[in-house]
Amino acid sequence: MKLKRWTYMGGTLVLFLAFFLFLVLYSEKAETPQVEVLGPVEGGCTSIMVGKDASADGSTMTTHSCDCAVCDFTWRHVSAQDHPKGATRKIRAISQYETFDPKKGLKWDLVNTEKQTGLEIPQVSHTYAYHHGMFGVINEHQLAIGESSVGCRAEMRNPGGLMNLTELTLIAMERCKTAREAIKLMGSLGEKYGYGLDSGEMLSVADPQEVWIFEIMPVGPLWTPESGKPGAVWCAQRIPDDEIAVCPNENQIGEIDLEDTDYFMASPNVISYAVDKGWYDPQGSKPFNWKKTYAPWFKTYENHRLWRAFDLLAPSLNLDPKTPNDEYPFSVKPDKKVTVADIMRIHRDHYEGTIYDCTNKLVSGPYNHPIANNPYVFELDGKRYGFNRPIALGHCEYTTITQSRANMPDGIGGLVWVALGVTPTSCFVPFYAGITEIPHSFTIGDHWNFNRDSARWAFNYVDFHCIPKYCYAIEDVKKAQAKWEGEALARQHEIEEKAMSLYKEDPDKAAEFLTDYCLDNARKVIDAWWKLGDDLLVKHNEGYIYTQDRKQIQVGYPEKWLRLFVEHDNMKPLPERR
Repeated sequence: MKLKRWTYMGGTLVLFLAFFLFLVLYSEKAETPQVEVLGPVEGGCTSIMVGKDASADGSTMTTHSCDCAVCDFTWRHVSAQDHPKGATRKIRAISQYETFDPKKGLKWDLVNTEKQTGLEIPQVSHTYAYHHGMFGVINEHQLAIGESSVGCRAEMRNPGGLMNLTELTLIAMERCKTAREAIKLMGSLGEKYGYGLDSGEMLSVADPQEVWIFEIMPVGPLWTPESGKPGAVWCAQRIPDDEIAVCPNENQIGEIDLEDTDYFMASPNVISYAVDKGWYDPQGSKPFNWKKTYAPWFKTYENHRLWRAFDLLAPSLNLDPKTPNDEYPFSVKPDKKVTVADIMRIHRDHYEGTIYDCTNKLVSGPYNHPIANNPYVFELDGKRYGFNRPIALGHCEYTTITQSRANMPDGIGGLVWVALGVTPTSCFVPFYAGITEIPHSFTIGDHWNFNRDSARWAFNYVDFHCIPKYCYAIEDVKKAQAKWEGEALARQHEIEEKAMSLYKEDPDKAAEFLTDYCLDNARKVIDAWWKLGDDLLVKHNEGYIYTQDRKQIQVGYPEKWLRLFVEHDNMKPLPERR
């Protein structure tokens, strides 16, 4: 009996080991194409970049829809500082996807004590003031940044790299005045200390004159500073002044011309690294193409964001929505010069009125909720499926739209419009580059703890109460957006004229005026959204619509859904009434 038992156990162990070996080999084999299809990239961010001559007011713009779902959404203002000679700056291991329990403290306090890499770099004598969320967004010199994750080949990942994307953007905010300065600094820091923790990333980098796409990737886990080789590979391309570019989590830079320094910048290993890896043959007939070399994959879910944004901006081009994303132009000239309001609308888009309309699918429910289809990729019976992924998502942390303008002092010409939470049900509020304080309610909050002191929860509150009867509730939200965003946009010229007048008298008075205005406006909007959430709860309570004239309206299901009920549940007609 014992012999049989041991024979049985031994055979089982052999089978287990064989199965384990098969899994290891299979997983390694599965990775060889190095095609990234799951994870944050699929649900990731959208960034729009507007050249100064493509905007109605001469401003450059960058945007960032921070589509994360579980990231820290708090904001912070960092003041300008002077530093003694010989001071150093600590580099922290800040993951863009990490959150902290508020019982422990605020993220930006905790990273200083709990997330040290051990690396310290020489500090500069003076660092600039700036505002930031997950990344650096805008500084006192109107340097502005947006973001979109783009991924990289699997073997390029370097979790041990000491420079991460968040720190690169914060250091750029601290030290740079122009987009070119920021790109060169971030690239050189990645090269020297090793870019890691994050995968391939795109940053939209702007100043009052120029907008650039900057894409950076790690160079593998075996890189060391002692190798003498760059610890990152990066490339940057400038958007023509009269055009607009869009990044939907896919690399946008194609063929590059490094001799054209007005439009291109890159790391010294931009081509040689690919040659060493066998990904590019310089003796071949094809020119070097950045995205086809370092990101040679096709998304396995529907990603028509690039087409949709271009089609909204330049419908006269009549672009084919079925064109692969890597075959679209790098940027397009809009049919008309765009405003901030235009960009707001694009960031709230769900393909309405197109063949990809998210509001009329089964997954949208009977009341046309356009972003209920989450996750966008799922598996069923061993097969993978995907919904169309719109620009606006149901798990957005915040959306930013920056403006940088050369015709005003930096503190007035630069500003960021911020919409916390889901963009279609949120409200954009302005924060000028020169203000000295961010509302306290923007600095606190957490996904797992309801908090009426947190501004983000006011917008979550409204969004939650839109879900049951979305097609009805969203009309009330649009009215509130038209009021509060409309007033802020309409008053922008007046506010800036007043600030300019004060600036001539004393720049500090202009900063104080703008700070008071932004804090007061944000407070009023947050109060309005808490009330809007309460009103939606009452109006759509118990599945009815309760009107202000004390009527109760029963809202039925659309005919399409009634037919689905009858078919799916095999319902029989009721007996006729006698």
